[in-house]
This record gives sequence, structure tokens and C-alpha cells, in this order.
Amino acid sequence: MASENISNHILPVAATMVGVCVTVISLVQLVPKEAISPWVDQLMAVDALIFLGSAWLSYWTLRHRHNVEKYENIADWLFLSGLSLMGFVSVLVAFDLFIN
Repeated sequence: MASENISNHILPVAATMVGVCVTVISLVQLVPKEAISPWVDQLMAVDALIFLGSAWLSYWTLRHRHNVEKYENIADWLFLSGLSLMGFVSVLVAFDLFIN
């Protein structure tokens, strides 16, 4: 995987996703509290930290050449975990807003 240098792809997208998470947290604060699950902002804060960890590890592999494949794999795993959590939160928000 190191030969593909996946960190070049993970770093900018993970950093962007941190911003998306912060934006969602801000938007959730504008929605009436009874309209949406109280867990959404906490889950998005955790998600932002996951994406931040992914971005940090991706940056680390670009700057250092020691254990690149190991850190790229961890960054990749964190990124996919963050995407999965974001998808789960999106479904939670959709059900809260449109079913009730």
C-alpha cells in the first residue's frame, strides 16, 4: 500500500471532513432540541476527532518514511471508521427529522 502513497489522498479529504463535522455540530445547535437526538453533536465531535487522527497520521507518513505502511493502514482504517460513523449519524438525523 505504501507504493500507492494513499496518504496523499487521505490527508486533504480527512481534513475537509473535520470541517464538515464542525459544520454539522453548529447546524445541530440551530435545530430545536426535541427535533433531533441529543447524541448527534457528541457523535459528530467524536467523528471529527477520528478524522483528525486520520489526517494527522496521513501527514506523519508524508513527512517521515519510517513504518509508512503501518501508519497509512491505521489512517485508512480511521478514515473508513469516520465515514461509517458519519453515515450512521446521517441516518439517525434523517429518521429524527423526517419520521417524527
